[in-house]
Amino acid sequence: MRGLLTDALRTLVPAGEERHGPLPPLMLTLTVVTGLVDAVSYLALGHVFVANMTGNVVFLGFALAGAANLSATASVVSLASFLTGALAGGGFGTRFAAHRGHLLRAATAVQTALVAVTVAVAAVTDGRVGTGVQYTLIVLLGLAMGLQNAVARRLGVPDLTTTVLTLTLTGLAADSAPAGGAAPRPGRRILSVLAMFTGALAGALLILHGHLVLALALALLLLVATSVTTHRLSTPDASWARL
Repeated sequence: MRGLLTDALRTLVPAGEERHGPLPPLMLTLTVVTGLVDAVSYLALGHVFVANMTGNVVFLGFALAGAANLSATASVVSLASFLTGALAGGGFGTRFAAHRGHLLRAATAVQTALVAVTVAVAAVTDGRVGTGVQYTLIVLLGLAMGLQNAVARRLGVPDLTTTVLTLTLTGLAADSAPAGGAAPRPGRRILSVLAMFTGALAGALLILHGHLVLALALALLLLVATSVTTHRLSTPDASWARL
């Protein structure tokens, strides 16, 4: 238990000598954003995911088989938007290959702009989601989440992919002491799961009470905080910034 708590504390408040510097808490914040955004997309945009592409592929199969309340078109649009965002994220990774801080700053700035447009669209329609609004939000959020996933992959912070928890949960069990493993980074892995859960819970509570704009605005606020913090910490000589 002591090791778990120490690891969690080091993830939330990294020491100066940590290899990844301030990246772990920033990535946890982006994980909360993922939970928020997928709550919005699933509960308000027609049972589709914009960050969880495994779920989308499964939903696409279900929809093509004739399952009710699922849209093959929405799943395809989300997948295409996510892949386009990931393609852009790959380009960002190449352009900012020498500095992880600059990479994260640029990516979150673009995400902030994309999510800001979704807030504006939702606000103009007073939270009512017609077909046009539905697909506009799916495209914009899918682009933002594809970009985030690609950049998180390039940043290479262990157990903090920000959008996928399957491997994290598998590692918690497979690498645990009962399984004969060394259980590396248990605190970080648990924090990652809790961050996604927290975002999903907050997003669901807001959506189910008719507050679509507030859910998107909360995601926007977290992205702004991440982008600004990254900008302030990304000094040219920061040792953690090297890929």
